[in-house]
Amino acid sequence: MADIIHGLSVWLVPLLLAIIIHEVAHGFVAMKLGDYTAKFAGRLTMNPKEHIDPIGTLLIPGVLLLIKAPFLIGWAKPVPIDSRNFKHPKRDMGLVAAAGPVSNFLLFVIFLILFHVLYPLLPKEHSLSLWVSENLLNGMLLSLVLCVFNLIPILPLDGGRILASVLPVRLSYEYQKTEAYGFWILIGILFLLPMIGIDPIGWLLSGIGPFVTYLINF
Repeated sequence: MADIIHGLSVWLVPLLLAIIIHEVAHGFVAMKLGDYTAKFAGRLTMNPKEHIDPIGTLLIPGVLLLIKAPFLIGWAKPVPIDSRNFKHPKRDMGLVAAAGPVSNFLLFVIFLILFHVLYPLLPKEHSLSLWVSENLLNGMLLSLVLCVFNLIPILPLDGGRILASVLPVRLSYEYQKTEAYGFWILIGILFLLPMIGIDPIGWLLSGIGPFVTYLINF
């Protein structure tokens, strides 16, 4: 039981941090662009209970951990955004969408710096040191995975919203109609295609682990 609790904590703690910061970044940039919907809804907070989504925060990561998937992904409840409050709705929605992946990349950089600063100072045989080191390493991995995964141009992912913001108006309108099927497309890509030996997400994310290993040994 102790091993299970340890394993969950070193993955779920950095995952929660990464997805909460991701959502807060969306709401913060939206506020700066004139939309206070997320702020008034109490979503510009690091309190996990305001962000936890039963499926994206608990079920999907839990299943991926249990089946020992080669990657871990999850999401929080999307922060409410009202594009009618933006001066330039099409452009500003793209900026709000980009804030999530950008925040995850910045969090990756912070985890990397903390690892290089703290790891030499931590007593190597102490259980707390091991826990801190694993959280920092997993934080790096998860932050990069979330950054890259969310840039996939499928709605409702951030990459889809960024693409919708830069496409010509008519194409953008038609493209946004695909959002109604986006969740099921993602489920198919994440779970069904790997069953027949096709794993595009795994291929996309396969270089992140070696990249992180290179940086921590640099």
